[in-house]
Amino acid sequence: MHGKLLPLAGLYLVQGLPYGLQSGLLPVLLRARGLSLTRVGLAKGLYLPWLFKLVWAPLVDARGSLRAWLMLSTAALGLVCALLAALPPAEAGPAGLPVTVAGLLLLLNLGAAVQDVALDTLAVQLLEPAELGPGNTVQVVAYKLGAVLAGGGLLALVPTLSWPLLFLLLAATYWLAAALVWAAPALQQLPASQPSEPPRHSLHLLQDVLAMPGTLWTAGFVLTYKLGEQGASSLFPLFLLDHGISTPELGLWNGVGAVVCSIVGSSLGGALLARHRQPLPLLRSVLRFRLGGLACQTTLLFHLDTPGVRLGPSTVLKGAALLSLCLQHFLGGLVTTTTFTLMMHCSQLAPSALQATHYSLLATLELLGKLFLGTLAGALADSLGLHLCFSLFLALSGMPVLYLSLAPSTLA
Repeated sequence: MHGKLLPLAGLYLVQGLPYGLQSGLLPVLLRARGLSLTRVGLAKGLYLPWLFKLVWAPLVDARGSLRAWLMLSTAALGLVCALLAALPPAEAGPAGLPVTVAGLLLLLNLGAAVQDVALDTLAVQLLEPAELGPGNTVQVVAYKLGAVLAGGGLLALVPTLSWPLLFLLLAATYWLAAALVWAAPALQQLPASQPSEPPRHSLHLLQDVLAMPGTLWTAGFVLTYKLGEQGASSLFPLFLLDHGISTPELGLWNGVGAVVCSIVGSSLGGALLARHRQPLPLLRSVLRFRLGGLACQTTLLFHLDTPGVRLGPSTVLKGAALLSLCLQHFLGGLVTTTTFTLMMHCSQLAPSALQATHYSLLATLELLGKLFLGTLAGALADSLGLHLCFSLFLALSGMPVLYLSLAPSTLA
């Protein structure tokens, strides 16, 4: 198993670099180069290729080998980073991001999205059913570490490393990962894709994917299982900030503490799956724990939101609030690893010629579900008030617990 998990760990760590780069490192670098806040915010539009993974997922299914797709996309990411190193946006000033640099960043996201499709499909085909738990633990933990390294680790080097050196370092990392794809023995045994029929119309392809056993139920689950959690995790830190916790302290607990707790939760999920192997029974338990944790957090919020209550520097309420924050991230990591294992199990039921498209559909729906409430949480709080808003989040977190009772027997 280690011959499979070690290359997957390295590749998923590299896969997390673009997210950390553009969510943590790039905004700071662009702002330091003189770009306006509006321009820095508009740079998030460069994530667009991630929303169209289903466009090229059928190509990954039907053309060439997964190893070739993975190696070429990873090497291409290194090439784009090398070109970015040669084009620092110093000359842009406050007017905006140079068109050439923006185009390269768009290509970086396109290459990362293609790499994501190829790597997830490789994991689906490479891992045996008994290896899905450890495999998905590696996926989630390594991706989060890669994002932290690119977003926080490289940011700490900004005072000593220039824009060109930072991107040359990223380019070297990608090229080393491409060499890993070429040399890893476990990846050399993957067969090339050999479709037995001409490429199908996209509508027919989608119908075929949705007709796979358990797909419709899994699609509904991944679209909704994070709604309440994402809404609460978006608002609760801001609520604590408004009630007396300092910005540096909140940054420590909601940044470093949250990532550590999430990784511990993901690791525990993998260990439990390695013992029990079946994700559905484990999901029933961890979703109930998450619901209980959110109920405690909601009760705490109701109490803290009463007039005159403040979080002092050393109060029991402050400790309970920070513990609640970390507990939800721990349970969120546990739920995420178990859900990704369920997604991969569902995709393994599809024919190999459809697995890239199948898993990309589930992953896209999972991302949309997380973004939906995370984006709208602030507007809901302003319009409904915190009490009603968190009551809604609690109800949304209870829905997946009930939805699990409808799970088809093919996923058991």
